[in-house]
Amino acid sequence: MSAQPEAQRLPFLPFTRPTIDDATIAGVVDVLRSGWITSGPNVREFEARLSAYCGGRPVRAFNSGTCTMEIALRICGIGSSGAGGSDRDEVITTPLTWVSTSNIVLDVGARPVFADIDPVTRNIDLDAAEAAIGPNTRALIPVDLTGLPVDRERLYALAKDRGLRIVEDAAQSFGSNWNGKPIGTTGDFVSFSFHANKNITTIEGGCLVLNDESEAKLAEQYRLQGVVRSGLDGMDVELVGGKYNLTDVAARVGLGQLPHLEEFTARRRALARHYLDRFDGDFLAEIDCRLPFADFAQSNWHMFQVVLPEAHLAKTGRKRADVMGALNERGIGTGVHYPAVHLFSLYKRLGWREGQFPHAEYAGRNTLTLPLFPTMAESDVERVVEGLEAVLRGS
Repeated sequence: MSAQPEAQRLPFLPFTRPTIDDATIAGVVDVLRSGWITSGPNVREFEARLSAYCGGRPVRAFNSGTCTMEIALRICGIGSSGAGGSDRDEVITTPLTWVSTSNIVLDVGARPVFADIDPVTRNIDLDAAEAAIGPNTRALIPVDLTGLPVDRERLYALAKDRGLRIVEDAAQSFGSNWNGKPIGTTGDFVSFSFHANKNITTIEGGCLVLNDESEAKLAEQYRLQGVVRSGLDGMDVELVGGKYNLTDVAARVGLGQLPHLEEFTARRRALARHYLDRFDGDFLAEIDCRLPFADFAQSNWHMFQVVLPEAHLAKTGRKRADVMGALNERGIGTGVHYPAVHLFSLYKRLGWREGQFPHAEYAGRNTLTLPLFPTMAESDVERVVEGLEAVLRGS
């Protein structure tokens, strides 16, 4: 019987894995034993720690990093009339993102307007965003793809000139910075996600960084059915809210994660640098396989993505799924982040079509997320690089 190939004997390497220490697990057990498992003292403490991280700005925690953006738009009054037709409020965003970024625009009754990406950073092209501004534009939602920050100076200068609100989709950029200032400490609304695949996690959850206490009060109302309480038994409802509160169990996980943020970020940067050092740059350039923008000062390296060489693969009748399957056979997990939003059926019915945003469409067809998480070893990086290059070479 022939020996099993070495790659197949190695443990499966997922594209991400959360790092949760024993102290956090013990803390969650304490919360469960306390009898107070929904929103309570741990949520308040988590919000206070997040506020301190964000320079003292008001922060409210939620059960996702999606409802946070929706609530920000509602606080701005965007789409609140629910009117249909061509005169609806418009919000500009990128088509290369998780679909929630544009879905929340539809949820508030507004119209998402897309602008193509910069093919180097893969973030929204702010020149294209400026060109997309029209008389009904009310806000922009930039996305820090893979944790790489969008140019905040240019973004806010554009918003100021046009009187627009900004809802930063910073779901992937907790721990990133712009010119040394942590994302969340400046700007308008900033939405973070703490989903299980993020750099720090509450399993599911997120938070919204706000501008003042009046906005924070509105966020609290939207978070829990619009309820306002007074005294021991007073209750009123002033607006239509939802059920978006974070639990104390989730908040306790977040409290255990926050002290490790700098450590996690440093490790991710080191692994990303090792990836770039190990790839055969000449070979990848020859076949047009594109590596990520190498920012080791500002990005938190939430993900490490390559854009596969579509023409090179087509010569042998292969596509991204074939590469993913071949890597999976080698025990290497991968992900797709993200298909171009405007090509989903829902958005095609709204009038978007193929060919409108060629850079986002090419990236959406060919981007491949490779394993990157703090407990990876350098040898894991080398295994991924060797595997991907072998697949692309046809081995």
